[in-house]
Amino acid sequence: MGKIIAIANQKGGVGKTTTSVNLAASLGVLEKKVLLIDADPQANASSGLGIDVDQVEIGTYQLLEHTASAEECIIKTNSPNVDIIPAHIDLVAIEIELVDKDEREYMLKKAITHLKSSYDYILIDCAPSLGLLTLNALTAADSVIIPIQCEYFALEGLGKLLNTVKSVQKIHNPELDIEGMLLTMFDQRLRLSNQVVEEVQKHFSDMVFDTIIQRNVRLGEAPSYGESIIKYDVSSKGATNYLSLAKEMINKNI
Repeated sequence: MGKIIAIANQKGGVGKTTTSVNLAASLGVLEKKVLLIDADPQANASSGLGIDVDQVEIGTYQLLEHTASAEECIIKTNSPNVDIIPAHIDLVAIEIELVDKDEREYMLKKAITHLKSSYDYILIDCAPSLGLLTLNALTAADSVIIPIQCEYFALEGLGKLLNTVKSVQKIHNPELDIEGMLLTMFDQRLRLSNQVVEEVQKHFSDMVFDTIIQRNVRLGEAPSYGESIIKYDVSSKGATNYLSLAKEMINKNI
């Protein structure tokens, strides 16, 4: 039985999409069957895996509206063992459209739970907000990965996210677990980066992944070619980091 993992943080630019795309690709290379759900209207996870988002006719929007089945929304990607349910800019409208619906927080859960028997991991790339889209992802997920940027404002807003996770656990999804906090954009030359790592490890100890994602130019270049870092430059530091994270996660879930 597969596991549904949301990748969430309401702060933008912390490495959510980079993590979603490259963790999915790394798990695929390690022979795990992966589905990536792009739940961000910016659709960067979709374009990052080579999908032309302007051509997307059925995706996350239709999935949440329940006007298309999950199977109809799934597209194969150029990464081995990785499928995707892509997003389109029309996803922006979903929060307004779901507002009047009954059980609006459960729309994603109802649409994808049955897919757990077809995939080892289902990853959800969340939007940088704590709105209805992210709430749907957390309600559908078994666990959540929280990327934390190794920068000055890293811990700002983390309390708010953890409170959201707690309230989802209380009201919608008592089974929701924290898969781990992932330190991203680490630069060992900067004292500040090292301080953030120390602070996070001190406060959250066991909840923090051992793997740290280092700042890496190749990681930033890969999406413009519609490729994961594994496909773009498997010998890069970024690829090594994400393969290490994938292995750590697999071992954690044995």
